[in-house]
Parts: sequence; C-alpha cells; structure tokens
Amino acid sequence: MEYKSFPGGIHPPDAKKYSKNSSIADPPLPQKVIIPLLQHIGAPSKPVVKVGDEVKLGQKIAEAGGFVSIPMHASISGKITNIAKFPHPAGLMQQAIEITGNGKDDWIDLVDDENYFELSAEEIKKRIAEAGICGMGGAGFPTHVKLSPPQDKPIDTVILNGVECEPYLTADYRLMLERPEAIISGLKLLMKTVKAENGIIGIESNKPDAIKLFEELLKDEKNIKVTGLKLKYPQGAEKQLIYAATGRKVPNQGGLPMSVGTVVQNVGTAVAVYEAVRYKKPLIQRVISVTGKIVKNPRNINARIGTLCKDLLEFCDGTTEEIGKVISGGPMMGFALFTLDTPIGKGSSGLLIMNKKEASKNEESTCLRCGRCVDVCPMNLVPSLIASNVRYNDIKSAEKYGAMDCIKCGSCAYVCPSHIKLIQWIDIAKIKISEMRSS
Repeated sequence: MEYKSFPGGIHPPDAKKYSKNSSIADPPLPQKVIIPLLQHIGAPSKPVVKVGDEVKLGQKIAEAGGFVSIPMHASISGKITNIAKFPHPAGLMQQAIEITGNGKDDWIDLVDDENYFELSAEEIKKRIAEAGICGMGGAGFPTHVKLSPPQDKPIDTVILNGVECEPYLTADYRLMLERPEAIISGLKLLMKTVKAENGIIGIESNKPDAIKLFEELLKDEKNIKVTGLKLKYPQGAEKQLIYAATGRKVPNQGGLPMSVGTVVQNVGTAVAVYEAVRYKKPLIQRVISVTGKIVKNPRNINARIGTLCKDLLEFCDGTTEEIGKVISGGPMMGFALFTLDTPIGKGSSGLLIMNKKEASKNEESTCLRCGRCVDVCPMNLVPSLIASNVRYNDIKSAEKYGAMDCIKCGSCAYVCPSHIKLIQWIDIAKIKISEMRSS
C-alpha cells in the first residue's frame, strides 16, 4: 500500500505500547456520574430535570440549547442529586448534572429496528440528534449539524478518521479491531444521510492489522475504501486528513470540509451513529484510553459519560509513582486537569497520567529565528511571527498572519529550541481577535 500524507508535521514518539494490546474493558458501574451540559461546540444543553428526580439509564436529562447543540442523557440510573458547576474535561468549571446511582442500571425502552437502513436521510438525522451525538475525536461538533450542509455544498465523500495520531491514545485503534462492522454500518448511514457516493476510512501505518481487517471487510464494496496514511502528527486533523485522503485542499480563512465536498467523522462517532439509528440508543458511554508509563495497568475502557477520572484510574490499579500531571486527551492537544474528580465527556478520548519528570516545564528564551516552527506547521503559518505580534499586543497583525487558521496541534511548540509557548500565545490571539470582531 502507498501511504499518503500532508506537508509539514512532526514525528513524536507514538507511545502506543502501553495500551494498544489492551482489549476494551467494562469497568464497574460508577456510584456517581457528573454530566457536563457543555460537551460540544455550540450552545450548552438545558436541564429538563430537577434535584430529587429519579432517572433511568438513557433518559434525557437536558435538551439541546439550539440547533447547534445536543441533548444529554443519564448514563446510570438513580437520582439527580445536584445541578451546579463542577470540574470540566476542558480544565474549567462548568454547569453539570450530578446523578447518584441506585445500582440497578435500569434502561429506558430501546428498540431493534432491523429496517433501520430504509429510513430517510431526515429520519436518520433526527435519531442522531435525539441521541445527543457529537464528534468524538475531540472537537465535539454536533453530528446532525455536520450532516446538514447547505444545498449549494453537495457532499460526494465521507471520510472516517481512524488515524488517532495523538501519542499514547489507542481507544480508536481498539474500536477498529473489535467493532469494525459497526463502524462500517455507521459509515454507510453517514453516506446515505449526505447523499455521498464515496466513503474513505483513513488509518495510519502504525495500525497495519486494522488496515488489513478493513480491507478484507470492504473487498466487495465498490464505493468504500481504506486509505493508508504515513505515520505523522497531526495526520488526524480534519484539513490534513482530507488532503492526504483525497488531494483536496480546504482553504484557509474559515474554509470548511464541505467547501471541497467532504464530511469527516471519527470512527467512534460512526459506532454511536449506528447504535442511535438502529437501536435509538443515546450516547451514554465511550471508549477512553487510560494510559502513561506510571499507570500500573493501562487500559481501554468502555466508560459511562460522566465517570470521574479517579474511578477510571482506580480501575487501572493506580500508579507506580507520584503523579506529576493529568491530561484529558493526548499530550499534544489535551487539557491539563487540576483534579481527578473531573468527569469524562463525549469528546474524552484519553486520560494521560505523567510523572514529575515528564511534567517538568522549560523556561522560555529568546526566539532564534531558526524557522523550525515554519517548517512543521501543517497550516503553512509562521507561528513565531504570530506569537511575537501577540506579545507586543499587535492583534491586527496576528490576525493578518493567520492566527485564526491555527489548529493548535502543538507541532511548532514541540520543535521550538527556545521553548516558546507558541500555542498559548496564539490562543490569546484567537480570544482577542474574537473579541475584536464582536465589538
């Protein structure tokens, strides 16, 4: 197979060895879950329950706050014990609903619609929206919105992201090995919804067994293929994946995948779509990698949404030494957490535990003008120039040089010999530019 790629990027150690051979495991039922009302891009969900209410597993506890929003559902059965601000997977405090379990795990009524593929595109989208599905690769864009492009933006290709290029994380890899049929069924539903003729599953070259498995399962499919991709970060970023898989370039300055006739979804999202459309099952759990060199028993866990990080780490038998840092997600684009009492959300792909040495910080020094950040930037930006403009509060120049196009992959900061916190500076630019545009 000829492996494809994109310009730029880096090659950090993938560190998949800790959890890649760990089959997906079901942990004990959590005694308590905390369901954040903002697990997605868009408006927060609005509670439809109150403290003291009894709820069943899968019951709607919050409705969508608008079109670009999703509902939330109970991930255990029990009682609503609090609605307040709690720690959030993005490292902040956000409004959430606390459920204390009754140990029974009573489900709402589900169905098995064997004729699910005969549903119309609108009926499929409705079931996806009602199930509260958003992108599970990290960005969290509501799936039903992504599947509703304008009529002047026809979609001919749906790409499934099976890259999982973040170091350490192996949740998607295990999902591809253990539930490939559900992934393919989800892809076909996505293709039908947007009337796409072609489907592509992009998988990186460090997962040869997954590539081989999908090639075998898809050998009789004319319009769906597997595309092998070079091992490079950030190969799984949307624009980079589209370029590698199709040769199409999504324009900067706010360009979207639909502008080049594509829709991209994560393989985990495809499974959730299949379960929602066939069984009317809401998104109440996801596979997450709990990993790191100091985790005693790194695992891929089929965890309930809202499970506390400390419960997941306990299921992995804790750590071998003192914790230096806890990251929600991967080391490149994840969020540092200030407490293990943080719940996981629909976009939580990993829980990375680092020791003190791994978590140590380097002090910034003067930019050497070496150009390494320019060489590796997958968006063809000059990160050091943007950061310098932000440092001197020249926000208009930062905008001019493409700060809003930065995907915050961290490649520039990874190679910077001066240890300049380029992503933090660019993040400040994004915030100030947004404020400037809205004023």
